[in-house]
Amino acid sequence: MNASLCAPPAASAGERTTYMRPLPAGLPALDSAAGRKLFSEALLGGTLQGYFRLAQQFHTQADPAFCGLGTLVCALNALRIDPRRNWKGVWRWFSEELLDCCKSLEDVRRFGLTLDEVACLARCSAAHVSVHRPPLADANAFREHLRAATMSDEGPVLIVNYSRRAVGQSGDGHFSPIGAYHAATDRALVLDTARFKYPPHWVPVDLLFAAMTEVDPGTSRARGWLLLRR
Repeated sequence: MNASLCAPPAASAGERTTYMRPLPAGLPALDSAAGRKLFSEALLGGTLQGYFRLAQQFHTQADPAFCGLGTLVCALNALRIDPRRNWKGVWRWFSEELLDCCKSLEDVRRFGLTLDEVACLARCSAAHVSVHRPPLADANAFREHLRAATMSDEGPVLIVNYSRRAVGQSGDGHFSPIGAYHAATDRALVLDTARFKYPPHWVPVDLLFAAMTEVDPGTSRARGWLLLRR
């Protein structure tokens, strides 16, 4: 066998890498020393209960524009909702290609999803959904929902729609499920489904809430969050 056929491709000189990106200072990765400390303290504090089912179903979005779909796959499977549609063979399981009732996959690939469109897809999938947007919903309401989602392993699942730019990351509109809350430092664990770009990381709640107040150009309204239940 020609050994050169098995060699990894060489990067071009001066190429700007698109293999992951460093997190901004102040947003510790889950697997960092600081991130692990926050994790263990949240576990002891009882605000990591929702993490485990999400972690079992954690999914990397299949397309750069599929953050809403990838997040829903995590949430719906973590809530153990039966899709009542076959995925492969006899098995019923949520995957991105099944989430096409409110918007075609091609349109999602081209334009992404809005908060209301993700809520529509969740309802089509038999989840109970409540939609929350600033300024009608404030940071205290968000913290209450954080506690509800992280202190029970039965749900709800909290999904945030926020501006990456506002938290110091590249890109803009993004969806992710929330896995935990660290009350002492007021931080939420963002389980980023774009794992090719950023790992799961801890974000200060005030910063995350500010990022959800950013206007979505597709709706001319603030972004926000969803609570999903069985």
